[in-house]
Amino acid sequence: MTGPGNMSVQRLTYYPVKGCAGTDTASASVTTTGLAHDRTFMVVDAADGAFRSQRTLPAMAAIRPTIADDGSALHLSAPDVDKLVLQVAPEGRRRAVSMFGRPIGEGVDQGDDAAEWFSKALGAASRLVRVPDDFDRDGWGETPGKVGFADAHAVLVVSQASLDHLNALITARGSAPVPMDRFRPNIVLDGCRDAHAEDTLRRLDIGTVGLAYAVRATRCAVPMVDQRTGARSGPEPIRTLATYRREPQYDNKVSFGMKAAVVRQGSLSVGDLVSAVAVCEADG
Repeated sequence: MTGPGNMSVQRLTYYPVKGCAGTDTASASVTTTGLAHDRTFMVVDAADGAFRSQRTLPAMAAIRPTIADDGSALHLSAPDVDKLVLQVAPEGRRRAVSMFGRPIGEGVDQGDDAAEWFSKALGAASRLVRVPDDFDRDGWGETPGKVGFADAHAVLVVSQASLDHLNALITARGSAPVPMDRFRPNIVLDGCRDAHAEDTLRRLDIGTVGLAYAVRATRCAVPMVDQRTGARSGPEPIRTLATYRREPQYDNKVSFGMKAAVVRQGSLSVGDLVSAVAVCEADG
């Protein structure tokens, strides 16, 4: 197979609670819905089950969840809130949940202690739910795949070359460069010959894992949130992305990175070489 450069995995990150801080890892097992422990939990509106997001609650970025005891416990910390150690309930009362105004199924409610903790941390009445073991949700795109509580796809892939190119444009405009965590990727690729080479990748074999292209990753306000503090710090990088990454096929939104489906479960690690099949931009 051929690919756009001698690519390898530079960084792996999973996000235990959707919208909250990520955890870098040296290696990960990968299921049909993505990296193990990625978006296993989701914070929802206590009244209607709609998901909470940094789009409206940027302070979520400063909430730091940590998976413990092989997933049976969740440690939570946030500014000005006492830490909480939560014993995870894989089964129990279920609650209907939704994303972007659409029902996606049910989540397992994690109890009143978690609800009170997130309600205090976010200043909004909330509940915490877990992905049920029997959750079955389809993605969409060229290779739809399956997805849990991520927006719509199993894995988000971004290349370092793309960020370097974007930051060169941002600094040329007199603004400060942005770190990779603004884009909340699961897999960061090193060694791509060109910026946005990930747009052209249609199949990636990494470790024992197989991934296939679904869609380009369109962007909202989240990349303008400082992922360390939970404070908005825009207009970059969206302002600069809007000058060259508008996507007419996606309602003229800007894009950065690509979303992929898992077509072969397995494991991967930082440093793994990436074998990829790419298509020419004109073909894709």
